[in-house]
Amino acid sequence: MAASTVSFTLLVLFVAFLVMNLFAPYANAQAPAPAPSSDGTAIDQGIAYVLLFLALALTYLIHPLDAFPYKLF
Repeated sequence: MAASTVSFTLLVLFVAFLVMNLFAPYANAQAPAPAPSSDGTAIDQGIAYVLLFLALALTYLIHPLDAFPYKLF
């Protein structure tokens, strides 16, 4: 009786080992995700430039024209 229990345990362990080794190559089949191309600083800098040019344009548009010494229009 003890011999059949030991042989059954070894058979189960052997089958489990075979099944794990059968599916092990598929565990890492998917390629890792690529690294991010930017960390967000370029986007922040682009937004800062847009806001800077918007403020510059608004400054020239809102600034009173009578402060300008030359008559353009």
